[in-house]
Amino acid sequence: MTEAAILCVDDETVILESLQEQISRHFGEQFLYEAAESAEEALEILEELNEEGVKTVVIVSDWLMPGMRGDEFLVQVYQQFGDITTIMLTGQADDAAIERARREANLYCCIHKPWREEELLKIMTTALESV
Repeated sequence: MTEAAILCVDDETVILESLQEQISRHFGEQFLYEAAESAEEALEILEELNEEGVKTVVIVSDWLMPGMRGDEFLVQVYQQFGDITTIMLTGQADDAAIERARREANLYCCIHKPWREEELLKIMTTALESV
């Protein structure tokens, strides 16, 4: 069984499906692929994976989501899990939110929507090489 996971978080199903398809096509069976439609659901998934001994290595998260914004979510992830590489994928995050995520959540990169598949995969590949 794969012992590492990539988690995508976005409140838009079509975005989640697109991300998962692109990422899983590129990385194949190296990882488990999880998806969450909210930060709260993502935190539950992270807990479950952690309890099962599966290490989440990358999170790709939207910023503008109902309930909890992406920067708040990534700060919580960093405080609870510390060493997960985080990428914010957004069309609407303001500079202050991006800077907060960099400062308080060790944000690896911010990609603006609409993203280019090649750019996303290159960033993820580079991030995973340093894990």
